[in-house]
This record gives sequence, structure tokens and C-alpha cells, in this order.
Amino acid sequence: MLAPGFDPAFYRGKRVFVTGHTGFKGAWLCRILQKYGAVVTGFSTEPPTTPSLFETARVADGMTSVIGDIRDFDALYAAFSAAQPEIVLHLAAQPIVRESYRAPVYTYETNVMGTVHILECVRKTDCVRSFLNVTTDKVYENKEWEWGYRENEPLDGFDPYSNSKSCSELVTHSYKNSFFADGRVAISTARAGNVIGGGDFAADRIIPDCVRAALAGEEVVVRNPYSTRPYQHVLEPLFAYLMIAARQYEDGKYAGYYNVGPDDADCFATGNLVDLFVRTWGDGLHWVNRCDHGPHEANFLKLDCSKLKTTFGWHPTWNLATAIEKVTEWTRVYAAGEDVRPVMDRQIDAFVNA
Repeated sequence: MLAPGFDPAFYRGKRVFVTGHTGFKGAWLCRILQKYGAVVTGFSTEPPTTPSLFETARVADGMTSVIGDIRDFDALYAAFSAAQPEIVLHLAAQPIVRESYRAPVYTYETNVMGTVHILECVRKTDCVRSFLNVTTDKVYENKEWEWGYRENEPLDGFDPYSNSKSCSELVTHSYKNSFFADGRVAISTARAGNVIGGGDFAADRIIPDCVRAALAGEEVVVRNPYSTRPYQHVLEPLFAYLMIAARQYEDGKYAGYYNVGPDDADCFATGNLVDLFVRTWGDGLHWVNRCDHGPHEANFLKLDCSKLKTTFGWHPTWNLATAIEKVTEWTRVYAAGEDVRPVMDRQIDAFVNA
């Protein structure tokens, strides 16, 4: 069930610009927007994985897909000017913690200067009414405490990925204060937790690791079974993003900074999440604990989403058990070589009508 006052039909005929549309979240987001009749332009590098949801589900059909690098302002501005968007959803990022240790400069260039570039496009045009920057739950200074972080907590991520997203938040705040104080563009950020769903083929993510092992008939290797994260199905934050962008388009009072995460009951230790996947998948799948003593990652992390709930009447739709069932459903269709677009559409409809 969606929050009261939000109808996805709002997007029919709206010009929407999505950065990072070839990624996992971006592909699901564009498919939602297509279903509800938006005029979608995407700007992104080539899909980050092979295979990819973007290509497997033929998401490019029914939208304008521009392949480019968010670090290239001229290319971005050309695509942006051609699209003349009313709503901008900024998802483009280097999103993997471990990769940020291997490529910190690229991570900062993409996540910080990419934010500068898209906001500069908004500043230099008069068409935009609503802008949403999608960051992460990892923007906060992590104190490894048992409470969920609130939107007024200090922003100071530890690793290059998390820290670059903290910087992206600060860039957004500065542009909002410096160039959009007149309210001509409603600007928000959304800080989401760990998302799962069908079609995520990324490295160094636990559910894709589970899926790869299941399809190969191998055991699942878990490198940190005791870390706690706010896991949620990808449709949870995506519909929250669309809600925020729509409501602030209609009334600028809704512009702000919002956590988007599951209820406490779905803040799972990674080992417990893998247990749930193994039980749901069946076929004798099992997992092993194989800590690799990799670089620092937060051990305990969850979000307080009271602001989102109070402001919009929002609440999570699917619990984690349902989310895992949806991952399994999508993956079995994919593994059978069948068309995954219908299962995506069925899951979107089921989510909206839950």
C-alpha cells in the first residue's frame, strides 16, 4: 500500500530525468516510470555488470537512454537540455564500499563532482521543479550504536564510498541554500538502506552472492555474517523516492532530508538474511562463514524513519521474508531463460496494491 496522497499516475506525461538509469535501482525505477506513463530520459555509463537488469529486461525500450559519464559536464548538460525535465532523480554513483577502497579518486569524482554537475544543470535551466538526490544510510558518522540514525545526525562516512556520499549531501545542501532559496526548485535527499531484488548482479553484495551460488549449485560464502544492515526490497525506496519527488513538486514544504528504511524487525544480521534466502530457495543450498578480513565496513547500522512516516504517512509494504520470496521468483524466471519484464511488472503491481 502506498502512502496516502500519493498516486503514481501523477507521473503520466511528466518529463523525468534519471541519472544512473543503467544500474540495478535505476533500471527498476525506469520500469516503474514507464508503467505509469512518464516521459523518461536516462543518463548513465554502460550497465555496470554483465549480465545486467537494464539489458535483460530491455529497459531502454520506451525511454531515451543516453550513455555518458556523469563526470563529463558538457555531455550531461547536452542530454539534460534536450530532455527539459520537470523532475530529476539523481542515482548515478559508484555504489560499492569495497570498490571505493580500490578506486577512491573515481569514487569521489563520480559521487561528489557528479552531484555538482547535475545540480549545475538544474541551476542553468528553468524547467525543473523537483530534484531528489539519492544517497545512502552510510552518510552518517557511524558510532556502532543500537539506535537508528536520524536525519539531524552528523554526516561523516568512514570509507571513501560512504564519505563521498556524505559530501554529496553537503553539496546538495549548499546548492539548495545558495541557488534555490527562492523555492523555484524543491530539493530533497533520500538516505536509503541496503536494497535487494531480482536482477542485481553486482559483486560484493550478499544477495547477488547468494543468487550466483544457488544458480551454480555451490555453497554461499559469507564474509561478515554478524554485520547488521537495514535490508529492504528495492521497490520500497523507489516508491518512496517517487512519492517525495511528486509531493514536493506539488508543494515545496515537503522538500527536506529523509531516511528510507525498513522497520526494526527487518534490520537483519547478514547471516540471518542468508539463512532466510537459503530456506526460501531450497535445493539443499547452504552457506559457510569465511571472513576475509577485508577493509573496514560498518558493523551495525540502521535508520530511524520517523520523519518519513510522520510527514507522508509512509510505512514499509513488504517485510524481508516477502522481499526474499520476490528475489527468488525473479531469479527462477531468469534462470529458466524466460522474459523477466512480466515478472517485474507483476511485482510492481503487487507492491502498489498490497
